[in-house]
Amino acid sequence: MAWNEPGGNSNNQDPWGGKRRNNGDRKGPPDLDEAFRKLQESLNGLFGGGKKRGDDGGGRPGKGGGFGLLGIGLVVLAAVWLYSAVYVVDEQEQAVVLRFGKYYETVGPGLNIYFPPIDQKYMENVTRERAYTKQGQMLTEDENIVEVPLTVQYKITNLQDFVLNVDQPEISLQHATESALRHVVGSTAMDQVLTEGRELMASEIKERLQRFLDTYRTGITVTQVNVQSAAAPREVQEAFDDVIRAREDEQRSRNQAETYANGVVPEARGQAQRIIEDANGYRDEVVSRAKGEADRFTKLVAEYRKAPEVTRQRLYLDTMQEVFSNTSKVLVTGNKNGQSNLLYLPLDKMVEGSRNTSPAPATTSSASNEANTRAAADLQQQQARTRESR
Repeated sequence: MAWNEPGGNSNNQDPWGGKRRNNGDRKGPPDLDEAFRKLQESLNGLFGGGKKRGDDGGGRPGKGGGFGLLGIGLVVLAAVWLYSAVYVVDEQEQAVVLRFGKYYETVGPGLNIYFPPIDQKYMENVTRERAYTKQGQMLTEDENIVEVPLTVQYKITNLQDFVLNVDQPEISLQHATESALRHVVGSTAMDQVLTEGRELMASEIKERLQRFLDTYRTGITVTQVNVQSAAAPREVQEAFDDVIRAREDEQRSRNQAETYANGVVPEARGQAQRIIEDANGYRDEVVSRAKGEADRFTKLVAEYRKAPEVTRQRLYLDTMQEVFSNTSKVLVTGNKNGQSNLLYLPLDKMVEGSRNTSPAPATTSSASNEANTRAAADLQQQQARTRESR
């Protein structure tokens, strides 16, 4: 029933919780202190910091306040746990989760959750290439000391092995690198270490180092090994510089010799080939001429058997023409006894005259042939007269 409702107990109670006085007078304005006190008691009861109405007179707090504080603590702990349990793995990363210290799973990129403290996670970048630099004095195969700097580039390819199999795997990588470097340098001569043998050394070091890491199951893959320019100790650096200059001079002289050889050898081979070709041509010419002469002789024998006198006369004329064509003077006698007159043919004068009158070498040759032909005809006439006189 409302406090001001007709017939109600409006005489004894007002909306502010106060009672009317016995003399029927109302209270003054609402008591704000009382309202704030009630609000404070409500808040204290919620957080367990004050007394409730049901508390005993001894001032002991009630049970409701303790349970409220415990609930707030549990809520705060749950929020902190949730904040630490949720994590994000980037695209370049992976995470390994251990449950009770034992491998549980490998987590890829994305939003993930684990349950600490029973779970532990280890997150690493598995795509980024890392580098490790090493430099130290090494003893070569020929018992010389050199300083060899090198750089090893590597990345994590198996995060489970990287986390679980080896304690501090990158420290193990450094120790394995030093072991592989000392083994390779110790089996290589000093000049190879200082000059052109670095690439081969880098390949051998990479192979041996990767074999060590695979044996240890570190989960690391070596991508590149770079052996930088090695140097001798400072105490003997000048002597090493002299050796290097001598090697450079040797290489320069060798290059000059190879250049000279590359220019002379092909020319000599060309001359040799030309001589061989000339010899082959001469051989073919001689063989072909011999075959032609043999074939001519065979055909001439057949014709001689058919007409011996005519063939003999023809051979005589051809022979005389060939002889006279290479002779400048000819003396002809009529018979063996020398009874006929001596015939002198000035062929040289005839040839010179024909050369002076001819406009071209071809005409001179034809004139010479005509002169020879006339001489041969005169010779035949002379022989005919000699036979008639007999």
